[in-house]
Amino acid sequence: MKHLLGACVLLLTTLSVVPVRADERGDAKAQVDFGIDVAQRGLWREAIYRWERAVQIDPGYAAAHNNLAVGYEHEGQLDKARVAYEKAVALEPDNAQIRQNYELFKEINDRTGAQERP
Repeated sequence: MKHLLGACVLLLTTLSVVPVRADERGDAKAQVDFGIDVAQRGLWREAIYRWERAVQIDPGYAAAHNNLAVGYEHEGQLDKARVAYEKAVALEPDNAQIRQNYELFKEINDRTGAQERP
């Protein structure tokens, strides 16, 4: 599963259709990029912190929500991951990479949840 999560981190987009001030998007993008860098080095808590900051700076930045979802998923915070994925998809419903990440998340976690039920 770690390989899938690593692939999800690489399936990022940095564009959004929601208009924001250029400096806000730039600040958020810097946080996203730093988060990607530290996640690739295994520093997931720091990555989550950076992606949370990006979402605070620019709540309409779908890629930041997507990355945050990947981080939460990696850390086992599945409820938070689902919310973040849903927000990312709501912001950019036509973004194939975000939809693919979310569909994979649902497939894995719905199957796991079904196996855990009596």
